[in-house]
Amino acid sequence: MLKVSEVRKCYGENEQALEVLKGVSFQIDAGGSAAITGPSGSGKSTLLHILGTLDRPTSGEVSIDGKDPFQLSDPDLARFRNEVVGFVFQDHHLLPQFSVIENVLMPSLAFKRSGSLLQRAHELLKKVGLERRMEHRPAQLSGGERQRAAVARALINRPRLLLCDEPTGSLDADNAGAVADALFELHQDQKTVLVAVTHSQELAGRFPVQYDLREGLCSRA
Repeated sequence: MLKVSEVRKCYGENEQALEVLKGVSFQIDAGGSAAITGPSGSGKSTLLHILGTLDRPTSGEVSIDGKDPFQLSDPDLARFRNEVVGFVFQDHHLLPQFSVIENVLMPSLAFKRSGSLLQRAHELLKKVGLERRMEHRPAQLSGGERQRAAVARALINRPRLLLCDEPTGSLDADNAGAVADALFELHQDQKTVLVAVTHSQELAGRFPVQYDLREGLCSRA
């Protein structure tokens, strides 16, 4: 479960303070999904970074599976983020010098863990239609293929929370549809909580729940 309670985010202090989030609250149950829409500059990416523990709220609480990650020490928070949260950004952020399968495995190397995730990487790439592209470098893939590889990479550690920031924003209609199909199929298969920030009404319309974020406030669309 993801629970967000009165989350506020301010940058600066006193009269120069800029309040980006003004008390955002919502809840998504285990296995659920939601899209967050809103105009540019409304705080969507800021909210997503807080949900993913990349940034801290000024006040309020974020609870993931009943745990407030911001109560953890910095080393424990880094491990929590690696194991519990998966990220898909508008830019795939694949490392050009590594093959597709090496890129997918990269998050699993951050911390020592028992067993190899090589078989899981193979399975994920097969599910996103890249089983014949595993040894290719990112430059040899299309934009849609690179983004599907990024989806597989985000899920390699079996995260419970999958966060997407404009996952189809840089793609044409056909590739956007293919990436969205892969995203939802893997979300349902892995039973993650899925949250996507998007300007695409087509992508947002595929989510059972939509939130509109405007002027720092979030409401059910």
